[in-house]
Amino acid sequence: MDADNRFCLECWRQLDFLAQPWCAACGLPLAFDLPEDSLCVECLTEPPIHDGVRAVVRYDDRSSLIAMRLKYGTRLGLAKLIADHLQKFAAEYSDDATIVPVPLHPTRLWRRGFNQSVLIGRELARCTGIAMDYSVISRCKITPPLRGLNGTQRQRTVGSAFALSVDAHDRIAGKSVILIDDVYTSGATSNACARLLKKAGAEQVLVFCWARVISQSENGWLSHRAAIA
Repeated sequence: MDADNRFCLECWRQLDFLAQPWCAACGLPLAFDLPEDSLCVECLTEPPIHDGVRAVVRYDDRSSLIAMRLKYGTRLGLAKLIADHLQKFAAEYSDDATIVPVPLHPTRLWRRGFNQSVLIGRELARCTGIAMDYSVISRCKITPPLRGLNGTQRQRTVGSAFALSVDAHDRIAGKSVILIDDVYTSGATSNACARLLKKAGAEQVLVFCWARVISQSENGWLSHRAAIA
């Protein structure tokens, strides 16, 4: 990657950019063409609370480095790079939409000095003209790192970690919410936020992120379907 946060040709070639067809609910890439509203097996069994995921790339060693450099390496210019790639998705939801970044707990925000989701959301708002509301939900509970936890453990950990502002209904009722996060793993954090946003009257909640984790089981299913095709 260049010093000004643009991709060099070598890095560009190594990133696994995601594209349709994908699951309409969780953004899992599908191995063959299906209607746009098609769901993967997991989402057919247990649909997520949010209404879709738009991820730029597959989470792997290369794409995770970009997320880590933004989050922990203070390479703040990477927020603009990520937002530039998310801009293509925002065109679908620009009418009466609001950008809402996943919040950090104040203690963690104080230690880190910034919220990477706010930085990405701010850049996306700047390049699309969509308003951002960074305080409609807050993180009211400190949670341990989710790395290494399975989906059930993640849901239990973040289930009560967020809270709505007292005037949340007035601010987002009837709107489409673009929920910003850096990485989508199991959907536990996104679902916890989406549950509250819909409680406040949001018409739909779309998750926009830099990278989407594809688990071994999901990857195996894709490989199996691709082999059949």
